[in-house]
Amino acid sequence: MELSSRSVCDQPVFSKLFTTHAQTIRNHIYYKCGDVEQAEDIMQEAFIKLWNNCKKVFFDKAKAFLYKVATNLFYNQVAHQKVRLEYAGLPHSSKNIESPDFIMEEKEFMDKLQNAIADLPEGQREVFLLNRIDKKTYNEIAEMLGISVKAVEKRMHNALKELRKLVKNI
Repeated sequence: MELSSRSVCDQPVFSKLFTTHAQTIRNHIYYKCGDVEQAEDIMQEAFIKLWNNCKKVFFDKAKAFLYKVATNLFYNQVAHQKVRLEYAGLPHSSKNIESPDFIMEEKEFMDKLQNAIADLPEGQREVFLLNRIDKKTYNEIAEMLGISVKAVEKRMHNALKELRKLVKNI
């Protein structure tokens, strides 16, 4: 029986494939990644996949199968590494900070702060929100409201003084 039509499941055929192609496949992956150990691991995985699919792959198609599998394994590792790097770059909160008690206290504080801001006189609330939320300068606020910069400063001073009193009571 000719070697090209034989199944790769025969031990001698598989061994011949390994001795013939293992180094070239390892080198092929090494040239892509620059890491000998990674290339060695991928080459071995490719041969494992060949063995697991040996009934579907004939000798004459085995080389192409090995190159394709090894290349796909390499690209899968690269994609996985990208995902890991992106995930590592995301900010992670400590579980201690996000305890249910902390979340509840934070929500209560934010509710009280919003109520305190809502309770400010209209002029103080308007100046405070324009400055702190809309990031407007005192000059821009004065121009928008048609008042002097000194009046804006006074309203902001009074708003902060009132909010400090309320925050101390919280």
